[in-house]
Amino acid sequence: MNRLLLFFFLTTCFLTAAGAQTASEADGEDPFAAAINALTVKSFKKKSEAIAALEAVQDPRTASVLSAMLEARLYYRKRDKRVVFAQPDGDDYLISDVRTGEELGSVGKRAIKKITVNNKLRKQLRGAIARLSLASADANVRLAAVNEIITTISPESVELLRSAVEHEDDEDVLEAMRVGLALIDIDHSEKETRLTAIQSLGESLNPAARNRLAALLERNADDTFVEPEPQIRAAAETVLKRINSKLAFYGFLETVFFGLSLGSVLLLAAIGLAITFGVMGVINMAHGELIMLGAYTTYVVQLLMPNHIDMSLFVAIPAAFIVAGLVGILIERGVIRFLYGRPLETLLATFGVSLILQQLVRTIFSPLNRSVETPSWMSGVLEINSALSLTFNRLYIIIFSLVVFFALMSLLKKTVFGLQMRAVTQNRAMAKAMGIRSTWVDALTFGLGSGVAGVAGVALSQLTNVGPNLGQSYIIDSFMVVVFGGVGNLWGTLVGALSLGVVNKFLEPWAGAVLAKILMLVFIILFIQKRPRGLFPQKGRAAES
Repeated sequence: MNRLLLFFFLTTCFLTAAGAQTASEADGEDPFAAAINALTVKSFKKKSEAIAALEAVQDPRTASVLSAMLEARLYYRKRDKRVVFAQPDGDDYLISDVRTGEELGSVGKRAIKKITVNNKLRKQLRGAIARLSLASADANVRLAAVNEIITTISPESVELLRSAVEHEDDEDVLEAMRVGLALIDIDHSEKETRLTAIQSLGESLNPAARNRLAALLERNADDTFVEPEPQIRAAAETVLKRINSKLAFYGFLETVFFGLSLGSVLLLAAIGLAITFGVMGVINMAHGELIMLGAYTTYVVQLLMPNHIDMSLFVAIPAAFIVAGLVGILIERGVIRFLYGRPLETLLATFGVSLILQQLVRTIFSPLNRSVETPSWMSGVLEINSALSLTFNRLYIIIFSLVVFFALMSLLKKTVFGLQMRAVTQNRAMAKAMGIRSTWVDALTFGLGSGVAGVAGVALSQLTNVGPNLGQSYIIDSFMVVVFGGVGNLWGTLVGALSLGVVNKFLEPWAGAVLAKILMLVFIILFIQKRPRGLFPQKGRAAES
């Protein structure tokens, strides 16, 4: 009996030891799974250790897990603690296994629990993701990783940067790495190393470099300097001035860019008015509503082709030109042709037409603003450097406005209709005597100017919401551009629009948006006192009279 008990005791000990050894081997074989399981604990300290363990594993799945955790997409199933990715699906969640990628179907909200993080863990996650991204084949991913590491400097990331810089071949990434290492060396114990690091930041526009240098020049509460070494402070001040001058230059270029984009919008809005006002002498107060019709045409086109948003603008541009042009011809044939030579009545009549068009749009589309989707190829920014970025939508609008301008110039210079329109502009009576049907030239000219206004609405729909009052924001500015540049002169309209747009953007930070427009209006009033016919006055007998 004793032998039998001894046998069972020895067998139990053997199996227990073997099981423990098997579990240990399993953990050794799959440290990724062990670290994943450790994320389900409540303790943030334990989670931090699990994140560090995951990063040390260097498993290709780690980056996606850490990103999901940072974005609050990492959960675990309550019944078996299985860690999963979760995506909302109505009231439920679609889940998939983190380790295998297996789709686990849809579950209710109570069946899973989110793996929560705090601010300290978020900082650790961002740093870990950045360090893992340094191994990416995509230079943009590596650059973003280096910039993230710079903001979360740690002893581990320092060694990572020093080793990565030896193998990096992309110039932008290499420069970012050098900035990161210089920021680290600023705190070095040797003064010469610190001075070399400060000098090396002189060409950098990275915000972290500027902030670190500015910190060296700050004072403590007792009015002593944070940095006690005078030579270090002097070097930091010199380099900081150099950086600030570069930032000011690129800030100037950015303001010019925004001014040109505003000027391009004003050009598109005013160029049609310049044509109708110059040829016909009609003050069209409904011009802003024709711009609005072009914007609503873009909105309708996107409703009709929701699966082809990237192509919608190529359909909306000709559609807006036709819609606004036809409405313009109807306005000219139905109202304006009876009021030639009576400018006050024309102004009041077109103002009434503008109210009718606004109410018509409110009836059809409601008074609420409508959002027009921006195509993917117009989204994003063109990053020149850390201090200068150009948005694609404004860049395309500048190019588009110049294309429209030169297309109109070609139409006026190279076609029979353009010749007739210029003849009517310069001397209407002589043009009629030569057999030109000035009434049809008036109608088609008004339609052309209205069509261009519709095209301006397409451009505006990419910058702002579409609403019934959209055109009212640009009608006064359009008249200012036309009067300033010279009535009926397209080159004057171009120069006037771009110059007013740039000047307005430089005034806004100093005076505010409203006061800037008032100052521009005062300037125009004073300018036309000296040059009543604008920068580039129209030539011809009629123009002289």
